[in-house]
Amino acid sequence: MAVMGVQLVVSLLVASIMQKMAPHFSFARWILCSGSLHRYRHPSEEELLALAGKQKPKARRGTVSLERINGVTEDKPTTVPRDIDLQLETSPITTVDALVLRYFLEYQWYVDFAVYSTFVYLFTEGYYCLVDPRKEANIGILWCLLTVIFSIKIFFMVMRHYFKSEEGGERSVCLSFAFFFLLIAMVVLVVREDYLEFGLDTGLTNVYDNLEVFLKEQVWEWTIPVTKLSIKLGLAALCSFIGACLTFPGLRLAQTHLDALKMAADRPLIQLLLHTSFLAPVMIVVLWVKPISRDLLLRAPLGKETVQIMSDAAYNSFRLWAIVALCLLRLAMIHHHLQAYLNLAPRWVEQMKREAGRISVLEIQRRITRIYCYVTVVSLQYMGPIIVTLHLTLLLKTFGEYSWGLYPEPAPMSPAVDAAPVIRSSTGASGEDIQATVEQITGTLGALSTVFTPLFYRGLFSFLTWWVAACQIVSSLFGLYFHQYLAAS
Repeated sequence: MAVMGVQLVVSLLVASIMQKMAPHFSFARWILCSGSLHRYRHPSEEELLALAGKQKPKARRGTVSLERINGVTEDKPTTVPRDIDLQLETSPITTVDALVLRYFLEYQWYVDFAVYSTFVYLFTEGYYCLVDPRKEANIGILWCLLTVIFSIKIFFMVMRHYFKSEEGGERSVCLSFAFFFLLIAMVVLVVREDYLEFGLDTGLTNVYDNLEVFLKEQVWEWTIPVTKLSIKLGLAALCSFIGACLTFPGLRLAQTHLDALKMAADRPLIQLLLHTSFLAPVMIVVLWVKPISRDLLLRAPLGKETVQIMSDAAYNSFRLWAIVALCLLRLAMIHHHLQAYLNLAPRWVEQMKREAGRISVLEIQRRITRIYCYVTVVSLQYMGPIIVTLHLTLLLKTFGEYSWGLYPEPAPMSPAVDAAPVIRSSTGASGEDIQATVEQITGTLGALSTVFTPLFYRGLFSFLTWWVAACQIVSSLFGLYFHQYLAAS
């Protein structure tokens, strides 16, 4: 109980620090307001009229139009030529400027919670290097689970925003990709484990065997209407929802990636890091393709012989570290992507100059302001996949009983479910009856916890981690094709 008490105290302390420190220091606010991002200010009406060679008309004193007397006003929008010599002014984003951004409070709370959740997990991992992790529950798991749940909530919030839009075909794009990802998920779930080594089938079989033993020991009839097929159909539906939520983040990532490469045209190192971060989901997907990952490292061909580069346990640890490193690399490139998005404002102005005709002053101001106001939405689209991938990996490590390579990895096979002690209620005092009931419930829950073994968690969280990366690949590659060929035409 001492271990659980220490973890609980640390969790409450972190929650209190998160609440107290949010007004003074916030990692999410630092990303936007550290001074490395510059926004473009929209020009005033007087500046636009001056560029067009006009002056703002002044109303005469003492004159009231007939329309105003009748309660009807016909104020025509002020227009300027599209080819005016407009140059936008820039300024660093400050905390005051960020308060007017759309979804800023949700963005700040979500990112900060993910950061503190990671700190709690790191503390528990360090603490378990000194104590036996099998004796008490890991409270860092709860924080990671909450982070994954909040990530799905954030994805749904952003997708719902696109669904409410009436300007383009965002709703049709989400629905189309949802059905497309549903088909892909159904295909992936039937691929043999010789090619995709999730271990999901093995985990489900292990759960069914343990559950049968558990129900028989509890003197319950073994009737479970749920089958493996129904579980996989449920997973396919969940995958379709996740794919729909990750559609627009992938499309946005492709656009900012192309623009960031143009910004870093004279910086080859930054371009290399941008390419590596963009291909990070591809590397994650390859880590679970058995013929070109595990088999290659465990039985690498060397002439007529094969050489084992690393063991199974070492490969499992290497895969965890690789995912964490790729997530950190993507996080390090966030300022380049966000600045590339903010640079859409001068790009739109240059495109406007090449067009003929006139445009209203309000439309110019609205388009430039709208790009800046949605920078938090772009930040959520960029940070969300990173956060959910990182915390799914942490859950995979803990639930699957993997190791970081700092201490030996436990055996993946768990023993059969032990019989839960069936304690009969005595006819004595009521206090003894209550104690016997509590012990019976505790023994039942303890036996039930052994039904879901590390084999099952390895298969489940491996598949979810792999699927999030696969969705990013599909949506971002389609975004590259769209922005390079379809949008240009």
